[in-house]
Amino acid sequence: MRHAGQRLATVLLTLLGLLFLTFVIGRVMPLDPVLSIVGPDADRSTYEQVRQQLGLDRPLAVQFGYYLRDLSHGDLGKALLTGHPVRDDLARVLPATVELATLAILIGTLVGVPLGVYAATRRGRLGDHVVRLISLFGHSTPIFWFGMMGLLVFYAWLGWAGGGGRIDLAYDGLVQSRTGLLLVDSAMAGEWEVFQSALRFIALPAGILGLHAVAYISRMTRSFMLAQLSQEYILTARVKGLSETAVVWRHAFRNILVQLLTIVALAYGGLLEGAVLIETVFGWPGFGQYLTSSLLLGDMNAVMGSVLVVGIVFVALNLLSDALYQVFDPRTRS
Repeated sequence: MRHAGQRLATVLLTLLGLLFLTFVIGRVMPLDPVLSIVGPDADRSTYEQVRQQLGLDRPLAVQFGYYLRDLSHGDLGKALLTGHPVRDDLARVLPATVELATLAILIGTLVGVPLGVYAATRRGRLGDHVVRLISLFGHSTPIFWFGMMGLLVFYAWLGWAGGGGRIDLAYDGLVQSRTGLLLVDSAMAGEWEVFQSALRFIALPAGILGLHAVAYISRMTRSFMLAQLSQEYILTARVKGLSETAVVWRHAFRNILVQLLTIVALAYGGLLEGAVLIETVFGWPGFGQYLTSSLLLGDMNAVMGSVLVVGIVFVALNLLSDALYQVFDPRTRS
């Protein structure tokens, strides 16, 4: 119980510090949310009235205290962008980004891990150089460039992929939203034409995000595997006559599994947070586009709510990684 209490206190302090820094930065930004509401031609009295209604005339510490008071009741405030509660906006846009990032991390893991293992077992040879080149290209090339080139080739020229948005307009609204994940909802409803349309639109942005994840995961997998393949127990296993497949996958790979869990978890969190550029390029109605629009408008309620979500996601993924450590590595259970 004491250990759980310490972990909970650490999590709360981390999120509190994140909120405070974001709050302070938001208040010193040159963007004025009052002007976004009243417009540049409003008179001084109207400006001051709206400024008082938003509470921006109070000291910074008082404003933050009121925000924490409302937050303790589950109130994230209203978004200037939509006029709706931020909590409702986040519940609406977050599933689209979760669906995109989940498909991307599946691609990144299922492709990146085998590539990293393959490169490590062929160190210094042609296969290793090819994988390292792919990793370098995927990690260093701007993701928005990939997005624009993907739209040009697979949408404009070949017509294989969908364009902007999440689904063809002809199928929009045909499936009742249960989970917010369009692929899951259409499959549950048996609407396979809607499913195919949604898959056609998500394949390209998810594939580009997945390529970025492949570059990172394959590079880290290769590094971890090289460290294990140089250990004495690997030499012992080979001397015993075990096949190379057994040595690589049953011995070396099992010992990097715990490290890979952290890498994959952090990569997933990074995809959720870093999908901003891809969502902007593809007009994807998700969390990243919502956060970008809120920042440009100076809508700090929406920005604070979005930052809180990102913080919770990363903290939750770290806690999940710690829990999985104890499942796969008995030495950590004490």
